[in-house]
Amino acid sequence: MSEHQLKEALDTLKQTGVRITPQRHAILEYLIQSMTHPTADDIYKSLESKFPNMSVATVYNNLRVFREVGLVKELTYGDASSRFDFVTTEHYHVICEKCGKIVDFHYPGLDEVEHLASHVTGFKVSHHRMEIYGVCGTCEKRETH
Repeated sequence: MSEHQLKEALDTLKQTGVRITPQRHAILEYLIQSMTHPTADDIYKSLESKFPNMSVATVYNNLRVFREVGLVKELTYGDASSRFDFVTTEHYHVICEKCGKIVDFHYPGLDEVEHLASHVTGFKVSHHRMEIYGVCGTCEKRETH
């Protein structure tokens, strides 16, 4: 985990007037460490032993605060629960159709698509999202055995 990322995230919260509680600190730290794009339930289950009085609602509320200040993106892919991604750099996601695993994928050249879409349609484009679907290596091995 990058201590630098955690410090910057905590500074962002302070600058926006958000109080740093031990729970907020732990949730942020978990998100920065996690490469799995966890659900609120995943985060809750991981931190439950450390914070026995914390509820799933507390996790959701904190994720909402983090999303509002731009630290976290909420990923919704049509299944029942949102997943959360700590915002580092612009990236896309490759999603396994079997197990739901989400892996970050960096590709720099798609800003042109926004400019073209804006030019062709007259829209003021705010952002875009690209998802790539397939079967991860683990699931592929299971299928071939």
